[in-house]
Amino acid sequence: MNATGGLLNVVDVEATCWDGDPPPGAVGEIIEIGLTVVDLGTAERVGRHRILVRPARSTVSGFCTELTGLTQAEVDTGLSFAEACRLLAREHRAGARPWASWGDYDRHQFTRQCRATGTAYPFGQHHTNAKAAFTEAHGLRKRPGMAQALQIAGLPLEGRHHRGEDDAWNIAALVLGVAARGSWPESS
Repeated sequence: MNATGGLLNVVDVEATCWDGDPPPGAVGEIIEIGLTVVDLGTAERVGRHRILVRPARSTVSGFCTELTGLTQAEVDTGLSFAEACRLLAREHRAGARPWASWGDYDRHQFTRQCRATGTAYPFGQHHTNAKAAFTEAHGLRKRPGMAQALQIAGLPLEGRHHRGEDDAWNIAALVLGVAARGSWPESS
């Protein structure tokens, strides 16, 4: 058992996006952080969180709203990116607790946005690519998307796909399935 009591943060972000190239001057920015806390010791999802983030250099397009269900008015009520990162560190022990995401997009998006805004990176070094762990545990040749992985695992898609809070919850179920097979990587 690691120093955080076997807890793992499963993170999924949604970012501003467009059907094609972004408008001039706009960049993809995190607008929602979904976080599910998994207790690997008890094999349970023990916390479900959603942090809305107000974009500073882009707006939510119609395409983005169609995909995620998030609107500009909704994300306008969110925290700044820096405030969201501080909240992750303070309330969710992001710097101390190991974390996972489906693929590397979320980790790279945080790295890019922290670098671009001068914000301290909120996470520690112990990141697991849950998609890679799932692929290996199931002996697959190709890495599936989250929805396809749920089908492979015989699990339902709970909530709305491409909604950070719901996707983190579903990814956490996949993580628990991988852990039940004894295939989840140990964190130090």
